[in-house]
Amino acid sequence: MPFQQGLLATPVPVHARHLFFAIEAPEAVPAALDALAGHVDGVRLTLGVGAPLAKALGSQVDGLKPFPQLDAVVENPSTQHALWLWLRGEERGDLYLRAQALEQLLSPAFSLVDQVDGFLHQGGRDLTGYEDGTENPRDEAAVEAAILKAAQPGLDGSCFAAFQLWKHDLQYFKSLPQQAQDDIIGRRLSDNEELDDAPASAHVKRTAQESFEPEAFMVRRSVSWADTRGAGLAFVALGRSFDAFEVQLRRMSGLEDGIIDGLYRFSRPLTGGYYWCPPMTAAGVDLRLLLSA
Repeated sequence: MPFQQGLLATPVPVHARHLFFAIEAPEAVPAALDALAGHVDGVRLTLGVGAPLAKALGSQVDGLKPFPQLDAVVENPSTQHALWLWLRGEERGDLYLRAQALEQLLSPAFSLVDQVDGFLHQGGRDLTGYEDGTENPRDEAAVEAAILKAAQPGLDGSCFAAFQLWKHDLQYFKSLPQQAQDDIIGRRLSDNEELDDAPASAHVKRTAQESFEPEAFMVRRSVSWADTRGAGLAFVALGRSFDAFEVQLRRMSGLEDGIIDGLYRFSRPLTGGYYWCPPMTAAGVDLRLLLSA
């Protein structure tokens, strides 16, 4: 199945750069996408399409929608963009230069409105020190959870991605006793073991994928980030639809049973976007659903 291989590739590269674009000149968009397609290898560069881009092209991608506005006590902002480019590599300077070239390539059709530099911390730990993605599906289970199959041409091999930039109050979190930190996460920092007596608000309990009906399995591909806005987790969740992410976010936000995830005690999302990652063909990224309208 020809999906963008970088979505599920392991190990996660040391550096990532997320670029988010708005549409500036709609009439120039098809030519810009044609030019961009030759640079998308699905490994070092992944392309994600937001609902505003599909709408501007008069295209229909089944399952694609904007990031939801949830009526919850805690805020989960929607900052939906038209286009998301996810660059990966082992050298930060190389990512910077590639991002600069891509921004120029897409002008004047698109304008860069946000960018996030991500990095792998201690082999895959969040800046809190806790291991991230412990319960991730792996190998064939990851493909099953994240990649569409037996769908129509142009959709088969594609993937839906949710992106949130979470900003941590690390000073507050680190000031808490170790037991309180463990209770927020639901695991012991010392050995990453899940706590049998964790409170109902523990993040691990709020997001236990098998506890939903139907089960809400998704693949998380997050890395740490830090810039002038602060620091935290650049969260990416991949699925065959947005359903698994959405039911988990609703439960975390207290909309299911009134219990708010302990994560919100020290962290808040600054952004929120939904994107569709098209499949690959032998000729490159498959944009037929966008450009054939």
